[in-house]
Amino acid sequence: MRITQYSMVLAVLLSAAMPVGAAEQPDSAALAAVLQSDAPKAEKAIACKRLAVLGTEEAVPALAPLLEDAELASWARIALEAIPGPAPDKALRHAMKKVDGRLLIGVVNSIGVRRDAEAVGGLAGLLKADDPGVASAAAIVLGRVGGPEATKTLEATLADAPDAVRSAVAEGCVLCAEHLMEAGELEEAARIYDRVRQAQVPKQRVVEATRGAILARQAGGVPLLLQQFQSDDKALFAIALSTARELSGEEVTEALVANLAKVAADRKPLVILALADRGDAVVLPAMLDAAKAGPDSVRLAAIDVVKRLGDASCIPVLLELATEGEEDTAQAAREALEALPGDGVDADIAARLVRAKGGVREVLIDLVGRRRISAVPALIEAAGDSGARVRSAALTALGETVELDDVSVLIERVLAPQHSEDREPAAKALLAACVRMPDREACAEKLVAAMPKAATAEKATLLETLGAMEGTTALEAIGAAAKGAGPELQDLASQLLGKWMSVDAAPVLMDLAKSNIDAKYKVRALRGFIRIVRQFDVSEQQRVEMCREALKAADRDDEKKLVLEVLERYPSVETMHLAVETAKIPALAEAAKTTALVIAQQIGGTADVRDLLVQAGQEPVKVEIIQAEYGAGTTFKDVTAVVRSRAGSLPLIVLPSSSYNSSFGGDPLPNVVKQLKILYCINGKAGEVTFPENATIMLPMPKEN
Repeated sequence: MRITQYSMVLAVLLSAAMPVGAAEQPDSAALAAVLQSDAPKAEKAIACKRLAVLGTEEAVPALAPLLEDAELASWARIALEAIPGPAPDKALRHAMKKVDGRLLIGVVNSIGVRRDAEAVGGLAGLLKADDPGVASAAAIVLGRVGGPEATKTLEATLADAPDAVRSAVAEGCVLCAEHLMEAGELEEAARIYDRVRQAQVPKQRVVEATRGAILARQAGGVPLLLQQFQSDDKALFAIALSTARELSGEEVTEALVANLAKVAADRKPLVILALADRGDAVVLPAMLDAAKAGPDSVRLAAIDVVKRLGDASCIPVLLELATEGEEDTAQAAREALEALPGDGVDADIAARLVRAKGGVREVLIDLVGRRRISAVPALIEAAGDSGARVRSAALTALGETVELDDVSVLIERVLAPQHSEDREPAAKALLAACVRMPDREACAEKLVAAMPKAATAEKATLLETLGAMEGTTALEAIGAAAKGAGPELQDLASQLLGKWMSVDAAPVLMDLAKSNIDAKYKVRALRGFIRIVRQFDVSEQQRVEMCREALKAADRDDEKKLVLEVLERYPSVETMHLAVETAKIPALAEAAKTTALVIAQQIGGTADVRDLLVQAGQEPVKVEIIQAEYGAGTTFKDVTAVVRSRAGSLPLIVLPSSSYNSSFGGDPLPNVVKQLKILYCINGKAGEVTFPENATIMLPMPKEN
């Protein structure tokens, strides 16, 4: 029986993956015998594939005849290309005389893979073949083989080759020139590249030859390179850009820099980027000059190069641009100053700040903050400047640079600003400084120490900062404020505690929930406590105890129901016990019973679980799903089998996924709100219910007729 092409390829790939030397792996002779047998062609293809790994010259006589077989020729060539020794070359040369068309093109390409110099004569003869495909393949392969004879043949053919073949001949010449380049014969390579450039060949060949002619001449290729920068042809300009990155030597860079002024304005940014990639020292001064004047696109490109290659010597020019340039240029200069690499940049900026005035001072202050340069004394002085912009910038920079010992400077600016407009930037700076302090507890102690002498608004700022810092000291201070620091601070403190991001806040929140404070703050504290129980990682026993504590502290059913949701989220026998206890509260009986059912469905129906359900008022029931449909309008999908498979002895049905679409194998109506309709019986009594998409499926007990 014949196997399909797909099966054949799969078999070959699996065969090739077998480790060499495995016990069942045949040797070269055995594989050759398969090729000479009456085996199906699929098996012979597999044998060829293996011969590419295991084959030796003794297999060549079996492979050679297959070069004339349209179905097996490509498989045979795979093996012949890989087998070492002269025998495969001889077989391929012989095949050139016996095949034609696509088979001949394949043979020629395999000769190119092996770079058989003895095939040059035969390949040269094919250059005049009537089939353009054959002639083109021969031309390219002559280039791959290379050598004096191939080069001479291709050169002689270039001018007179038919239009359909000339591009391939030119490509072969370029390949020969590349071989000469590799051998160090640069002058001869340049001569061939020039022949191609000057011939009537497609642009792609001209572009390739132009690149080669430049590189072969090394530094002597600069004039030709510069010509391409002036060319109206976009392809030649593009090759100039890439070749400018390849051609080495500082003298080349100097010539490119000198030529920059002659390049059209719309092309200069691209040339500037090419210069940047060369990275020679002469580039930086040229970029600084280019950044000072000219079209914005050129200046911005030059500034970007300075940002990458610059050092402290670039600061004066960048500062001038940052303060006196157009908006886009000024912004780019500021970004360059912020990112400027090199030793000494920070020290230079700090030294300039001490003596700076006007707009330069503002820029330097901003830089000190962004680069986090240690210059606190100069910033403190600037924070007392007569200009509001300077003061604001100085305070912002202090927030990014002060150490623990200097945090008091910002605290004072918050508590007693010299100017009312400084209060907001001082508060932001204090927050930025405190949250980055390595020793947050020591920093928090400074804030707490400042609280007694602060007015209400400033106390609020300190509390907000402490809330962002968190930690033991901050928690104690905010907890105290929530208990009795006045309504405004109580409100803020309770909000901060409700957002606390660690379990440490739980005792403080519970203490507030039980304390004699305004009811809305007690509710907020209790909800914050429940959030911690729901969201944070605590032991199972600890979570149950915290839930029990929250239920006792809750005065309203709303918070008690939130606790029940927590129990559902962490199902266990212990949480089910607590749900059953809660079911004894009349107002919560139904909600707690539902919670118990949800937990039971997830942890399984053990005897203990069934007993607990009975205690919660839920006897086991017989649930029968008659029909279930999912969809909307007139389009519904029958999902009876899925729902029925999830039904048990409880009226709660838990699907495989919280998503109805996932559970039911797809969305019957994308982008439409859907419903789940269920016809069912519980203990023989019929019921019907509809659930909104993704709702919990709790079947109501059917009403008596």
